[in-house]
Amino acid sequence: MIQTHRLEKTYDGQTYILKGVDLDIPPGQRDALIGANGSGKTTLLKSLIGLHPISGGDIETMGEKFSTRPSGEQLKRLRRMTGFVFQRHCLIRRRSVLSNVIHGMLGAPGSWRAFCQALAPEAWRYRAMEVLAEVSLADKADARADALSGGQQQRVAIARALIRRPQLLIADEPSASLDPASGREVMDLFSSLCQRHGITLVFTSHDMEHAKAFSDRIVALKGGVVHFDLPTPDATSPILEETFA
Repeated sequence: MIQTHRLEKTYDGQTYILKGVDLDIPPGQRDALIGANGSGKTTLLKSLIGLHPISGGDIETMGEKFSTRPSGEQLKRLRRMTGFVFQRHCLIRRRSVLSNVIHGMLGAPGSWRAFCQALAPEAWRYRAMEVLAEVSLADKADARADALSGGQQQRVAIARALIRRPQLLIADEPSASLDPASGREVMDLFSSLCQRHGITLVFTSHDMEHAKAFSDRIVALKGGVVHFDLPTPDATSPILEETFA
C-alpha cells in the first residue's frame, strides 16, 4: 500500500524535518505514527499522499510513485482513493450533516454537484446515508453540523471520509480535540470500520494508549528519523518512553 525509500524533507535546503525515512505498510494494516512535537510525523503523513513535496528519496502510495511531488493526475488519483480525517472537523457548520458528508464526493467526476445536497445524484445521497448509519448518525442527517457534540462532529468527518470507499484512510491526531471518552469512542470506530472494510489506516497520535489499542504496528519518529518500527505488541512501555525522552 505504501513504501518509502530514504525519504527526506527539508525547509530552506538546510533544516531537515525528515531524514532518510524507510517505511513499508501493507494493505489493510493499521499504523500509528508517534513522536514528540516537531518530530516530523505530520509532515510524513502528508508527504505520503502528496500534500507536502519531498526533498529526497521516493514514495510509492497505492501504485503511484513519485520522487518530489506527484503530478496533477497522480494527485487526483491519490485523493480519489484516500480518505482524510484531521484534528479539526472542518465541517460547514451551518449545513446539514447529510450535506457535509456529500461534500466528501468533491473531486469525483461531476463533483460540482456535491456543493449542494439538492443537486447531488441520488446514488450519492444514498451512499451518504449508508455511511452515516455506519457511524450511528443516520438520525442526525437533517441536523445542522453545529448542533452536534464534538464527538458527533468527528463521526460526521469519518463518514465524509468513507463516502468514496477509500483504500487508505489518513488521520492526523483525530481524537486530540475530544474528551477521553469521546476520543476513545472515535478511535474504536476508526479501527472497527477499517478492519470491516479492509481499509489501510495510518494515524498520528500523542496518546500512547490509543496507539497501542488501535494499531497493528507503531512507527516512532525522533528528530526526523525512524526511532523504531515495531509490531504493536513489541512496542513496550520502556521503548515508547524513549521516544519522548
